[in-house]
Amino acid sequence: MNTTAKRLAALALAGLLAAGTGAARAEGQIRIADQFGIVYLLLDVAKDQKLMEKHGKAQGLDIAVTQVTLSGGSAMNDALLSGSLDIAAAGVGPMLTLWDRTRGRQNVRGVASLGNFPYYLVSTNPAVKTIADFSEKDRIALPAVGVSVQSRILQMAAAKTWGDAQHAKLDKISVTLPHPEAAAAISKGGTEITAHFANPPFQEQELAANPAAHVVLKSYDVLGGPASATVLYTTEKFRSDNPKTYRAFTAALAEAAQWIAANPEAAAELFIRVNKSKVERKLVLDIVKSPEVQFKLTPQNTFALADFMHRVGAIKNKPASARDYFFDDPHNAGAN
Repeated sequence: MNTTAKRLAALALAGLLAAGTGAARAEGQIRIADQFGIVYLLLDVAKDQKLMEKHGKAQGLDIAVTQVTLSGGSAMNDALLSGSLDIAAAGVGPMLTLWDRTRGRQNVRGVASLGNFPYYLVSTNPAVKTIADFSEKDRIALPAVGVSVQSRILQMAAAKTWGDAQHAKLDKISVTLPHPEAAAAISKGGTEITAHFANPPFQEQELAANPAAHVVLKSYDVLGGPASATVLYTTEKFRSDNPKTYRAFTAALAEAAQWIAANPEAAAELFIRVNKSKVERKLVLDIVKSPEVQFKLTPQNTFALADFMHRVGAIKNKPASARDYFFDDPHNAGAN
């Protein structure tokens, strides 16, 4: 992690730890960490409208919610394993890594998807039309090299281009950088960062701000269609020890998804307000209303990445299906 990413993680984790460690936690408390981008809008809506508290009260439970922002799957996984976090929001890649590492112990599994979103690899280098055109002079920014879902999708694309043995070929020119910093570098140009594997709204922001910015790769093309690249996950213990809190959390997400679908303009405004974003309202609204974007809880098209990660040795355990690494909840019945 670079200096800024470490500082963000340290500050956020300090806030989570101040809310109490995982050793003696009671039903009715939940600590959530999100990241940067519209892909976390379900959590923004649930927090802003106090939906977790609402669904807790329906069960006779007062829920205290702590929500902070981290950057990258590595920070998320460390926080979850240390007991300073209850719910992590990160890419399918980091979740699969933890599912694999904790089998038979903490048994980390997915709670739900945050929706389907296309992720773009954007470059300002005019010579780069495909990933095969990257050279030693390029630097690709992404949330966590070798860990984040962007990094895993890039590896998957590399394997398709050069073969499985070369799946990490582009890791050596990849750098860990939070999305806001990477987006600023691509938008302004003139830095060592020549590419950014982003998420909405950062990728759209870059394409609008810099005439040289162009799309080199789309996640949907690599994964074989619309996919839930970012998910929520937790330990088996938190889910079993806090059934009412867990139900309130998933019910809040479901209500948030319905509200966004029914109120796209209000949802765009909420994102800008909650995140203190300077992104233009029209750009945010276009993303929320895009036919390629779906805010929903049921995970879609995650298994291709899981199969790839096992094939190249990134995870030791081979899942038979997505049901292996997502909890057996009603909204996960159709997970694939």
